Amino acid sequence: MIELEGVPELIDPVMVAAFEGWNDAGDAASTAVAHLEREWKGEVFAALDAEDYYDFQVNRPTVFMDGGVRKITWPTTRLSVVRVGGDKPRDLVLVRGIEPSMRWRSFCNELLGFAHELGVELVVVLGALLGDTPHTRPVPISGTTSDADLARRMDLEETKYEGPTGIVGVLQEACTHAGVPAVSLWAAVPHYVSQPPNPKATLALLNRLEDLLDIRIPLGELPEDARAWQVGVDQLAAEDSEVAEYVQTLEEARDTAELPEASGEAIAREFERYLRRRDGGGPTAGGHATADGGDAGSYLREGPGGRTRPPMPSRPEPEQPEADPRPGTEPQPGTEPKDDAGSGPQTGPRARRESRPETDPAPDDDSDDSSDED
Repeated sequence: MIELEGVPELIDPVMVAAFEGWNDAGDAASTAVAHLEREWKGEVFAALDAEDYYDFQVNRPTVFMDGGVRKITWPTTRLSVVRVGGDKPRDLVLVRGIEPSMRWRSFCNELLGFAHELGVELVVVLGALLGDTPHTRPVPISGTTSDADLARRMDLEETKYEGPTGIVGVLQEACTHAGVPAVSLWAAVPHYVSQPPNPKATLALLNRLEDLLDIRIPLGELPEDARAWQVGVDQLAAEDSEVAEYVQTLEEARDTAELPEASGEAIAREFERYLRRRDGGGPTAGGHATADGGDAGSYLREGPGGRTRPPMPSRPEPEQPEADPRPGTEPQPGTEPKDDAGSGPQTGPRARRESRPETDPAPDDDSDDSSDED
């Protein structure tokens, strides 16, 4: 279904895609694309046929009232176009939907058909996974690609992963085989506070996308929301000494790993981002794939003033957990996350998993509040 009537000729178009579900911990990736649509007032020009790709017992349609008339919204994937202004205007083709239940190859081929017809020059797929990362530090973001030349030009990791994957990995490989340059950006979300929303991870993905595409993205209230989110998690963690101790352990491990990087290059990149924003007059600032495997549910508390606050992490087990993989690894065979509506959430430091999500590179720590996967 290629329907492109009414779409103007695009300028240096880049396709940016995100999919709800297993590849979208904390809804960080899909919220990032939704933010771009909202800030730049994107208009949907096409939608994939829900009958072709979705199991409606897994992703159920929703009923709503429109002027007294009952209507149904079907789960699908939609495409819209936004124009990024500035000295060098360019267009973004935004793809936002749900990881399909079936016919993944046809799904990717259909998206590539749109990319070909629109003259897309690069595909960027956003994802988020659960990992052993402290909420008090910048969100780790990693950028990966299957193209060795593209990895060198854009300072990315060349993926060498082998094993089970999600729609993000399948779409990236489909792009590679079709000759379309493709990149994946993955954010690592703390597994002990996994429920959406996670504005800090969304902000990190958008900051990394800015750097990758050399554009300026209006951030709106995201920086404030990210700060409020961290304050809320700080308060909740402080209520439990064992959780606070566990977070401190993660902080020490992260700081030790980042020590050589923290002094030079990362600080310079952050300062350059600050200068770009100041000079440009811009703003200042389901289950999911996990680094441990498994899935996590969504449940929230209401904080003061009605602000949504993350739940208290579950208490860690007394024994020391075994060594964890890096926050950007793919799930192992035979342990696919559950998508059943009735599956309960598993959060907290003791929520150890057997499967691991897709990415093989170590986090790309050049982000400020930013941060990974393939």
